[in-house]
Amino acid sequence: MLKIAAAILSGAILASCSTTDTGPVVRLKDGEQAVPADYKSWPKFLMNVQRGDAKQVRDIYINPVGARTQKGQTFPNGTIMVMENYAAKPGTDGKLAKGELLRVFVMGKGAGWGDSAPEGLKNGDWIYSGYMADGKTRSPEPFTACRSCHLPLAKADFVFRVDEYFATRDGGTYRGPAAGGY
Repeated sequence: MLKIAAAILSGAILASCSTTDTGPVVRLKDGEQAVPADYKSWPKFLMNVQRGDAKQVRDIYINPVGARTQKGQTFPNGTIMVMENYAAKPGTDGKLAKGELLRVFVMGKGAGWGDSAPEGLKNGDWIYSGYMADGKTRSPEPFTACRSCHLPLAKADFVFRVDEYFATRDGGTYRGPAAGGY
């Protein structure tokens, strides 16, 4: 009798959760996406992005789900991008060189993830998280800054430098203007 009651109770609990064929649906909010431990093994989105205005050099990785996206498509749910921000120091070739790692930012996309965004700052289903250099301590920066900066990029699925990414990924040379951001 106890086993039957437990089975009924667990069924009632599961029935109240949103699920898919693979398990419960998880809707993350800004600040809840952890830094994936294996992100350095992922495909590179862009490396050594020069941001003289921010006195930073940035490396950006994209997980295999996002890397399968073709030019002109939006990134699918499950896409995660990780951006390392390094302090810039003068380089020997006229470009900025990487100094100390400052922060690690994570941008993730999932069904309904952007629903909790502040009014007027929804970036599709993208969420943002930020961490200090250790990858564990949360960055004090507000995510409204991330959302505000990405907001004008709706036609590019709220992602900076997609043209540059696809051109260099597909073996071409990017000759367009720097898109700013990232």
